[in-house]
Amino acid sequence: MSSHTFAAAVVPRGATRPGLATRALRSRAARWISPLLLLVIWQLASASGLLSPKTLAAPTEILSTAWDLTKSGDLPQALLVSLRRATLGLLLGVGVAVALGSLAGTSRAGDALVDPPMQMIRTLPLFGLVPLFILWFGIGETSKIALVALGVMIPLYLNLVAALRGIDRDLYDVAATVRLTRAERVRHILLPGSLPGALVGLRQSLGVAWLALVVAEQVNASSGLGFLINNARDFLQTDVIVVGLLAYAVLGLVTDALVRRLERRALAWRDDV
Repeated sequence: MSSHTFAAAVVPRGATRPGLATRALRSRAARWISPLLLLVIWQLASASGLLSPKTLAAPTEILSTAWDLTKSGDLPQALLVSLRRATLGLLLGVGVAVALGSLAGTSRAGDALVDPPMQMIRTLPLFGLVPLFILWFGIGETSKIALVALGVMIPLYLNLVAALRGIDRDLYDVAATVRLTRAERVRHILLPGSLPGALVGLRQSLGVAWLALVVAEQVNASSGLGFLINNARDFLQTDVIVVGLLAYAVLGLVTDALVRRLERRALAWRDDV
């Protein structure tokens, strides 16, 4: 065994060499260069008059507006309303996706029954469903939550089914040989085999949840970030519009970071996580 191979073997898993840590830190820092550069260009264009405030407010003005909306309580209240809608829609969508995905991914009969309508539903545009959802569920919270749930359901379903179908068939033979019970097969084969794909689907579903919420809150909303943006649009307040959009983006980034942390913990046994 060479000295390099021996050194790699004796280094505990999770330990990093100083050079690797420094390169990782530099890589993360480098990712901030282009966003900061865009902010500087944006601010200079606004200050020089090249960019009209009616077209897009300056970053400093947007920051001031965000602070004013936070002090007045309008922004925190809108955030809580939108977060509640997204959470309820996410829980409903995840529950349906796991149930249908498990059925389609583990049973040929379930696949024949569930997959065709799911493939049809995933091609429907959310905007096109808004009038129907209003007719079915009214203009209250139910239609908005249902729209988010529908958007959440499809990515998770597709990834879960693909993960379940991708499990090595030899593992089922081993399970039959050692006479694992149904519960033990779920615990030792189905759950570990499908978890990576399911978590990828969950991350995608979170992104779609916020996109669906933007659509839902543009229709007959009396509260939430969408209501804040619609009001600002009527009064040509581009700074408030950008604050609302940034709030959506921040919520999306925070929830994605939470799932990524869950992914690292749940998949700690994988070398590439």
